[in-house]
Amino acid sequence: MPFLFAPAILLVLAATAVRADPPATPVTQAPAPNAALPTPQPVAKPAAAVPVPGAVGPGPTPPPPAIDAKAWVLMDYASGQILAESNMDQRVAPASITKVMTSYVVSAEMAQGKLHLDDQVFISERAWRSGGAGTDGSTSFLQLNSKVALKDLLYGMIIQSGNDAAIALAEHTAGSEETFAQLMNQYAAKLGMTGTHYVDASGLPNPEHYTTAHDVALLSRALIHDFPAEYKVYAIKEFEWNGIKQHNRNTLLWRDETVDGIKTGHTSEAGFCLATSAKRGDQRLIAVVMGAPSEKQRADDNQELLNYGFRFFETKKLYAANAPLAAPELWKGAIANLPLGVAEDVLVTFPHGRYNELKASLDMPARLVAPIGKGKQVGTLKVQLDDKVLVQRPLIALDEGAEGGFFKRLGDGVWMWFKGDAGTNVSSAAPKGD
Repeated sequence: MPFLFAPAILLVLAATAVRADPPATPVTQAPAPNAALPTPQPVAKPAAAVPVPGAVGPGPTPPPPAIDAKAWVLMDYASGQILAESNMDQRVAPASITKVMTSYVVSAEMAQGKLHLDDQVFISERAWRSGGAGTDGSTSFLQLNSKVALKDLLYGMIIQSGNDAAIALAEHTAGSEETFAQLMNQYAAKLGMTGTHYVDASGLPNPEHYTTAHDVALLSRALIHDFPAEYKVYAIKEFEWNGIKQHNRNTLLWRDETVDGIKTGHTSEAGFCLATSAKRGDQRLIAVVMGAPSEKQRADDNQELLNYGFRFFETKKLYAANAPLAAPELWKGAIANLPLGVAEDVLVTFPHGRYNELKASLDMPARLVAPIGKGKQVGTLKVQLDDKVLVQRPLIALDEGAEGGFFKRLGDGVWMWFKGDAGTNVSSAAPKGD
């Protein structure tokens, strides 16, 4: 049917129409040979630049402090960015830092209504014998065959680092410590802890019980975010049970008032371990040191990492969730342009004073063709500093990019054929956020 090709012919003719030549530029006549020429005047030399005190830019960022440990990491809580690290993905023994995951699982189960703070928890022979007063490990001195409120067991496990409290909580939550360990591993996988495997709730030595400094930081960040009320227990300096008062082993709680957690750990295999978090102003950092040679060294190292991070880094929100960052043309679509953005706020951590040096870019297809569903990823947002990618987030469709009508699809199809292949992905600068 020839009339169907009429739109295509008209579009091709319109695209190939010849534009009128622009008017010719008038030619300036050269001066006559004997014409009087102006006398050149002397040009004053520019004044020498006067140095401005303090105009030296943001200044350099020094390397992180030297840390005497098997593995360590410094993370910004808000952005999740790693500010400094050494061997952060190396497998290490977690010792009692295991109890951070035990408390996370218990808090998660309480949030689902499966457990309650006033639950009366039975203290089994296993909890008493494996983690009680007769062992060399830390204990809450729970009595065999007694019943203790779940809240008191949480306090005993977090503040006193009681192994017996951890085992009792595990048995109450999952029926047995072995089943609870499987639950721990399931939560670890959900949190993206790819280098971790648990076999018990307290951190007793076992070749199959391991983690990484990076995973401990991820877990700590999730704990603070997901269960802020329960996290407040980690800042309590002492707890008394059964007439015995014990102090929190995190000595930074006394040294630095901005520190409000998290957990210590120690065995001969693991060395001295400490995960800490501190908040100064609007910024929170997480530091993890695994395998330090002494209790004092693990505290000193964590303190140095926190001080370094707060002194030399800052965090800003660049882009808000669901705010359009671009609106490229949508071919064959019911709407002319498709707004693109990010699903969550984009925060970036960078050295102090270097905000204006951040470079944001949008990597996306050179041509978007309907249909494109709302929420579908169509590209990537990248934020870089000195050619290093600091943040990378999916660029998604913020609206429904449905197909247009028959003639819209036909006309755009002709134009796409006429223009040819759009090529590979394109990258364009993204506007700075707030």
